[in-house]
Amino acid sequence: MKKFLFVPLLLFCIGTLSAQVKKIDTKKSVISWTGKKVSGEHSGTINFKDGSLTFTKKKLTGGTFTANMTTLSNTDNTGKDKAKLEGHLKSADFFNTDEFKTATLTFKTIALKKQNLYTITADLTIKGKTNPVKFDLLFKGKTATTEFSIDRTKYGIQYGSGSFFDDLGDRTIYDEFDLKVTLVY
Repeated sequence: MKKFLFVPLLLFCIGTLSAQVKKIDTKKSVISWTGKKVSGEHSGTINFKDGSLTFTKKKLTGGTFTANMTTLSNTDNTGKDKAKLEGHLKSADFFNTDEFKTATLTFKTIALKKQNLYTITADLTIKGKTNPVKFDLLFKGKTATTEFSIDRTKYGIQYGSGSFFDDLGDRTIYDEFDLKVTLVY
C-alpha cells in the first residue's frame, strides 16, 4: 500500500520541480520599434513567429523568441510613403528580409532584480550576426514587457549611419533604435 502512495507523491514532486514552458500568444504579443534620424523619427511593429518563456518553481529560467522580419511594418506613414519606407527597411540597406526572414533572441542569464522584475542578458541575432543585449523584463499577470535599444551597426546595418559616412547632414540616421516588447502568454 505504501508503494502506491509513494509513486503519486514522487510524480507530484518531479512535476513541480521540472520546468514549465509557456508559449507566447503570437497574435497578442508584439515588438514595437522606433528609429530616429536628425530630421525626425519613424515607428512600427514586427510580429513574432514564435516564442516561449520557461519557468521553474514559478521563477523565470529561460526564454527564446523568433521575430518574423517579413512582417516589419511602418505605423506613422500611410499610402506610398508607408510602402516606400517598409520596402527600404526590408531591403539589403537595412534588414534584408528576403535573405534573413527571422531574427532570434535567446536568454543567456537571468537575475531576479525584485519581485516580478528580471534583468536578462540575451543573444540577439539579426542578419546572421549575434550580439549580447541586456534589458529588464517586468511581469504582470500573464504579460511581460520590456524596453531597450539596439545598435544596428553591430548587425551590419550601416545605411545612413554618421559613424560610417561623412557629410550626411540631416539625412543621418542614428545608430540605435528603440524596442518596446509585449509578451502575452
